[in-house]
Amino acid sequence: MVQCETTRDYPTPPHAEPVAGTVPVLRAPPPTNAAGILAHSRLLDSVAAFTHHRDVDALDHSLALSLAELASARSVSLAKRAVDGGGELESVVHCAPDAQGHYELRVIKPAERDLAFASMRQCIGQPEVLAQIIGPGMHRLVVPILCDGHAIGALQLDSEAPSSATRPLVEGFARIYANYTALLNESERDKLTGLYNRRTFERHLQRLLSGLDTTDGMPAAAPQVWLAILDIDHFKRINDSYGHIYGDEVILLLAQQMRASFRHADVLFRFGGEEFVVLLRASAESTVHAALERFRRRIAEQIFPQVEHITVSIGYARIGHNDYPATVLDRADKALYFAKKHGRDRIHGYESLAAQGLLTQAMAPGSIDLF
Repeated sequence: MVQCETTRDYPTPPHAEPVAGTVPVLRAPPPTNAAGILAHSRLLDSVAAFTHHRDVDALDHSLALSLAELASARSVSLAKRAVDGGGELESVVHCAPDAQGHYELRVIKPAERDLAFASMRQCIGQPEVLAQIIGPGMHRLVVPILCDGHAIGALQLDSEAPSSATRPLVEGFARIYANYTALLNESERDKLTGLYNRRTFERHLQRLLSGLDTTDGMPAAAPQVWLAILDIDHFKRINDSYGHIYGDEVILLLAQQMRASFRHADVLFRFGGEEFVVLLRASAESTVHAALERFRRRIAEQIFPQVEHITVSIGYARIGHNDYPATVLDRADKALYFAKKHGRDRIHGYESLAAQGLLTQAMAPGSIDLF
């Protein structure tokens, strides 16, 4: 069973040399021939390559590709457990050879109870290594990825090699992945909610924009990127009346409702305090407005402990391909300020307000501290 390095005690192998007051130093037996040296070199190159990434998605892709190449696998799949989805899978990165024999990557959003991913679901639900024969001369090995005793995902390798031969390699990669993603998540996630923090905003924005096929701007039929700022109405009153513990609980529950309301492809941030940001892709403003309106109603109907009911105000704006992030944040913030000024618990889009001439008067500085 694979675990985070910080939570697992390893027995001292025969070739370890204990040093007083230190962790035992593991000394691998030296390779005895050129092939062994080359194998060690390839392994080190692969580990260096995928731990070079500072982005979890890029890390996922690099891990699957590196493991597939090292093991000469028929396929490698990396499944990640949904944060608030029970035993459901959030996504699967699948690596397999194409018609020319070159490995290619696909990101799959699994349908609920899809039988193609049954082994990985089983491995995550009851964390233990699975070794299966799936056809003549074809073996499947599924290894859970554990961190702090909890399964955060699974690695599945299909190959002609027996599972006993590939298990040390797959377990080693799973352990490194668990440790490294824990470090990345700590640096880019908000500690209270688990949403992305503001320091990751520009990277996620550029990734969404880079996926747009544009010529002189953005074609009308292509998905566009929109930015929405959400702000809890009268949040200071909540902290003053009920205390910061209940205030933090409101923020945590709101973040959970965000995950349940928006799509997996939408990117969710906590910018600080009671302010949240959502990046959405949609072809029409009406789609964005409808999604935000569903969320606004969901929050208004939710019962929060002690506080009971809260509301949110939302402002949003379209992101042009060449817009600066600060410019778009400012537009959405102006729309949010308009919503706050005109009654709260409502949604306004910057483009619609501007077209109606409602933003021509001087706007007060918004609540978002851009830098």
